[in-house]
Amino acid sequence: MARIVVLGGTGYAGRHIVSEAVSRGHEVISVSRNAPSNPVDGALSVQGSVLDLASLGDVFEGADAVVFALSPRGDMADAQIGALRGVAAKLTGTNTRLGVIGGAMGSLSAPGGPRLWDLGVPEEYRHEAQVGMDTLELLQQSDAGLDWFLVHPPQEFGAWDEGERTGHYRDGGDVVVRDENGRSYISGADFAIAMIDEIEQPKHHRGRFTVGH
Repeated sequence: MARIVVLGGTGYAGRHIVSEAVSRGHEVISVSRNAPSNPVDGALSVQGSVLDLASLGDVFEGADAVVFALSPRGDMADAQIGALRGVAAKLTGTNTRLGVIGGAMGSLSAPGGPRLWDLGVPEEYRHEAQVGMDTLELLQQSDAGLDWFLVHPPQEFGAWDEGERTGHYRDGGDVVVRDENGRSYISGADFAIAMIDEIEQPKHHRGRFTVGH
């Protein structure tokens, strides 16, 4: 059993990750700024902000993994990178792995590139896509004492298309995952499976990978 801390545990991805981890018998701490309206049974809920790590007390102590499941939206739009930098610094030199949800646009469109970003991103999504790529760059340039992994979701991933838990996903390495019809998609529950699988059986140390159905 692992001790897993999920930052942003009440969000779309975060809640699925909390639920999956609890279902496998892990000790799970869900961190959010506001008390969850529908907490996951079996998880400990902690209120606090990653923008003020002192407010989280000793929540990181003894953690096997910390999952950064925040999104650069609302008042976090311009604070995401700073928040991640603070968490990364906190975990550097420890035995705690840092798992981060990246952005789809940083995935390669085919082996060897180019990135999805390079093929064009609608203006309304450019800021969030840029933050996703800045996130990967921050991790790649981090101190070697930080054991991190980043998971790129597919292009279609969010509460607007919840989907069902199939228990299956594909790891595409650096390349975006598409099905036989060209669709790049995964359900929230199956994305969470990929995250917890990586925590239980690490394959990507200081590296990133893509997932999809």
